[in-house]
Amino acid sequence: MENSALFIKMVLSNWQTQNGRLSALLDKLSDEELAKETAPGRNTGVYLLGHMAAVHDGMLTILGFGDRLYPELDEVFIHNPDRSGLPKPSTPYLRDCWKKVSETLEQHINATQPDEWFKRHNSVSEEDFLKEPHRNKLNIIINRTNHLSTHLGQLNYLSPRS
Repeated sequence: MENSALFIKMVLSNWQTQNGRLSALLDKLSDEELAKETAPGRNTGVYLLGHMAAVHDGMLTILGFGDRLYPELDEVFIHNPDRSGLPKPSTPYLRDCWKKVSETLEQHINATQPDEWFKRHNSVSEEDFLKEPHRNKLNIIINRTNHLSTHLGQLNYLSPRS
């Protein structure tokens, strides 16, 4: 396996591991547990669930995989904080959004050829990409894996202690 293919495999494996961990945690947490704050005065699990669904949904267009599935989530979960007063969709609906976005991303990620990962993503202009070739699709996966890991850590505080 050449170095670039190995690097891609490492990055995508880490993405899949972290995404799987978040999905498993969300399956384990009840709606009541998700309604709690991760720490006093911090985001609720419901907000973080909606936020992660919205951010990962945005990856579909950034990576050139197609149109977003749930662009309406942005107003509540990206453009505004948890206690904005805006009505939030139900927790079961957000769980469904997360599952659908995760499945859709996984299908596209698995179908992406290795040479595609080093091409520019849709949030960078061709001109800027020539100057900064590290702003590629694989870098989006690295960035979003870090983002996912941060919120996974926060959501872990909602797990009941044995």
